Amino acid sequence: MTERPGISQTWADGGNPASLPRIARWKAVVGLLIAAGGLYAALQGWWVVTAAPGVQSAPRIVEIPPRLGLAGVAQRLEEAGVIRGRLGFMALAAALGSARTLKAGEYEIPRGANALAILRQLEAGKVVQHPVVLREGSTLADLARAMDAERLAAADDVLRVARDPAFLRGIGIDAESLEGYLFPDTYQLVRGMTSEEMLTRMVARMRDQISAETHELARARDLSVHQLLTLASIIEREAVDRKEMPLISAVFWNRLKRDIPLQADPTVQYALSKQGQALTKSDLQVESAFNTYRRVGLPPGPIASPSRAALDAAVRPAPVQYLYFVAMNERQHRFSTTLAEHNAAVAQYRQTRAR
Repeated sequence: MTERPGISQTWADGGNPASLPRIARWKAVVGLLIAAGGLYAALQGWWVVTAAPGVQSAPRIVEIPPRLGLAGVAQRLEEAGVIRGRLGFMALAAALGSARTLKAGEYEIPRGANALAILRQLEAGKVVQHPVVLREGSTLADLARAMDAERLAAADDVLRVARDPAFLRGIGIDAESLEGYLFPDTYQLVRGMTSEEMLTRMVARMRDQISAETHELARARDLSVHQLLTLASIIEREAVDRKEMPLISAVFWNRLKRDIPLQADPTVQYALSKQGQALTKSDLQVESAFNTYRRVGLPPGPIASPSRAALDAAVRPAPVQYLYFVAMNERQHRFSTTLAEHNAAVAQYRQTRAR
């Protein structure tokens, strides 16, 4: 009788010989996958600490829209060529706990920045700032064009918001628009801000510039804030040399007290959208609440953004009795008390121009 091996002997001998190559193949496949995974992880790690081609020679601007999510941010950065691999960036963000703290905005990625530096930049929200200059005597239309040129907001949207009754009520402005309520300054603005946010900042700046003393002096002269800004804006547009602002203010105050029309060219220019342009006789006859040649008193609102100097001059007119002024040159005016003096000054000005 032939002796057969038992079950335990079969396992001890290695089992089915046909299964040995299959196990070896699986071990080889697993080994290759592990090696490939390790290589890929190493590659991703290398990509994280080295600059991508897009920023190796120069910085690059990248815009990250709001509510994009980590995957979307990584894709946007990879498409811009500022990171080498989105998966490595996402893994890095997850490992550092930054996945939910990345901020939208416009970024200038520095030359030579790696993924870690870019992640820190987005986490800190270090976005590009665009300087927008609102000059003394500028109008809402000037500001709208400047913001449009910087691609911060469409000009039409800026003007729409600046005249929106609900927005004006919300920020405590009792006027038809923000004309004159924005302080002239250089503002550092970023893309992604709304027109409401940018304009609110400029209104707050104007409020900061009207001191408690200026408020008190305005009340003593029965001037509301709106009227103060209106008078100051006219002074701003008339004066070239700031030293003349108190004198110009005095002329207007003397006329207001006597119910004499202000006859301020800038108000007519504002009514006709002819800022800085010479007016004709027919222009001075235009039917407008801003035509201070035909109407007595202040116009219905400001015509430009007044400076701090103009605000001060509006409540601190010079102690003089002048009722008239005419340009002597591009910077200075000649002031007169009587019409005869004024007419002589006008004749002299015309004679000088004719030479």
